[in-house]
Amino acid sequence: MEFEMDIFEIMEVLPHRYPFLLVDRIVEFEPKKKIVGIKNVTINEPFFNGHFPGHPIMPGVLIIEAMAQVGGILMLKSFEMRAGDVVIYFMGVDKARFRNPVRPGDQLKLVLEPIVLKRTVSKMKGIAYVGDKVAAEAEIMASVVKK
Repeated sequence: MEFEMDIFEIMEVLPHRYPFLLVDRIVEFEPKKKIVGIKNVTINEPFFNGHFPGHPIMPGVLIIEAMAQVGGILMLKSFEMRAGDVVIYFMGVDKARFRNPVRPGDQLKLVLEPIVLKRTVSKMKGIAYVGDKVAAEAEIMASVVKK
């Protein structure tokens, strides 16, 4: 399905901002079925100063957070909710596996599909790719509450 959200449209949906906004573009979206987001990983990311000097690798927890942000967009847009009206709480992570390192210069493709998707709760399967290689995968859970 032809679809694209740029960073400005993403910031209208998510409350996250630099340095914690971890998605640059949405390239595919099927309401309640699938979303694909892109994170361009650059050497300017603040976490690379300490993880690890001389051998920079994106922390796995931030890859999972990037998945959660893309999943949050799927949830909010599928039910026509706005981040200004609700808060999405990250509830849990299951089956997280880290397969390949993510380095500066990589483009992280984040693919999320719902296992359960309701207006108030979700569980999604997420896979993060660099090229055709799986970098990480996990099942993530979130809940939505009104502000």
